[in-house]
Amino acid sequence: MDIQKMLDNYLPVIIEYGVKLALAVAIFVIGKMIAKYIATAVKNSMVKSGVDGTISNFTANLINGLLLAFVVIAALGQIGIQTASFVAIIGAAGLAVGLALQGSLANFASGVLIILFRPIKLGDFIEAGGVMGTVKNISIFSTILKTGDNKIITVPNSGIMGGAITNYSTEPTRRIDLIVGISYDADIRLAKQILNEIVAADERVLADPEVTIAVSELADSSVNFVVRPWVNSADYWPTRFDLTEKIKLRFDEEGIGIPYPQMDVHLHKEVS
Repeated sequence: MDIQKMLDNYLPVIIEYGVKLALAVAIFVIGKMIAKYIATAVKNSMVKSGVDGTISNFTANLINGLLLAFVVIAALGQIGIQTASFVAIIGAAGLAVGLALQGSLANFASGVLIILFRPIKLGDFIEAGGVMGTVKNISIFSTILKTGDNKIITVPNSGIMGGAITNYSTEPTRRIDLIVGISYDADIRLAKQILNEIVAADERVLADPEVTIAVSELADSSVNFVVRPWVNSADYWPTRFDLTEKIKLRFDEEGIGIPYPQMDVHLHKEVS
């Protein structure tokens, strides 16, 4: 009779909690599978979009971990455990971690944006974050640039995405902008003819778009020409340097003066 009474008293409770436990296990197992499926789907989508493998793996693991945390909380709630405190603890921990890693999270987000929208890519010569250089590597948190004098600069990704980015390598051609000043007593027509000859003789200068050579300003001490030839991006600096040197040498040969700032001082003798 005692055993029968115990069965009558506890069997409903055992069945009730057994069902809850079975449901909790089912929630955990199915939820874990769904979380893994969603994380894998996100990863595959990012890979198809050309996102870096490091970013896609990290994002998939992060999503899987967050979803799994919700699954565990749901499973614990099913068996009657109060989960409000767990949610509060997780929320507080997440807030603390977010505040502690605020800079790193901003760099991570910026790294994802760089890889998704590709304002820069490996091998580009850029100006961003207050520095200039060739992009050597783009990682999760930072971008590595190599300067023209062979220095390596590590720039936080937030510094790049947080300001203007000048990419000198995006377009295949670039325009050289030179300002050449001649003295007021020099022959303007001769100077313009010389500039046209120098530019036309350089094979690196492109025929299209057309070169612009014109008087741009009557300055305080000089008549200023603008010289604007178009070249391939790879030829920009060598062509610019060569044209500047050739213009100076040719002007010297033709007697065309290039004025420099000077000041005339007049002394007045005071008669007592």
